[in-house]
Amino acid sequence: MAKGSSVQALYELCKRTFLPSAASPPSSHAIQMLSSLMDTITPAEVGLEEETLEDERGHGFFGSNFSNYSSRTARWAQPITYLHIYECDSFTIGIFCLPTSSVIPLHDHPGMTVLSKILYGSLHVKSYDWVEPACLARTTEPFNSPVKLAKLHSDAVLVAPCQTKILYPKTGGNLHCFTAVTPCAVLDVLAPPYDEAAGRSCTYYRDFPYSSFQGPTNLGTEEKEEEYAWLEVINEPVNIYMRSGIYAGPAIQETFCFPGTCSIV
Repeated sequence: MAKGSSVQALYELCKRTFLPSAASPPSSHAIQMLSSLMDTITPAEVGLEEETLEDERGHGFFGSNFSNYSSRTARWAQPITYLHIYECDSFTIGIFCLPTSSVIPLHDHPGMTVLSKILYGSLHVKSYDWVEPACLARTTEPFNSPVKLAKLHSDAVLVAPCQTKILYPKTGGNLHCFTAVTPCAVLDVLAPPYDEAAGRSCTYYRDFPYSSFQGPTNLGTEEKEEEYAWLEVINEPVNIYMRSGIYAGPAIQETFCFPGTCSIV
């Protein structure tokens, strides 16, 4: 029954954590409670059976650095599948199922907190946070837009089971790229969801080594160039091969709370 499912518990905790009228973001304790709950969720509890999946090549590009995508060979096969579970103005819950070698290119999450739980498989994650105060460099031909300095947060392969990863509006790797090493699935909670009207559009980037451009400031003596990169905004990549799938897990029963009462429909 959905009422007793892990997915139902996740929805109810999200609803208590991400309040639409909240004047400040949730506490770190509240986010850690969500993370701990997501740590316990298995593929079977969201309607996925890992052992039935075939190792099909995804339409993507090998390697985690999307900046050189034009020189890589595309693999046409199974697309990335998104399974929609729930969405409201405050948060969204869904699952990305990625076939081997498929890529979700480098993108940001403006003003958002995101929790990602790898349900099965292996996933390479490369992520950055913006350097503050902002550091810009002017590009030259053949580039025609400024680049912005970011610091590397993570560049590693994550293998399930592992702890839920959390990114915040300004820390934790707010800009990231996913590359499937094996078939894998990622349970995501985004709060609040993307909303262009509210200034939360998804922007894509490509990264360049720090040595590619001269910025207005030099790194400190204790800092390493390989820990930094210049990011350039790009148009939405045409090679994202994604489709909607059918979520087969337990349905969510929405709750509506009033002073002194709480009802389920």
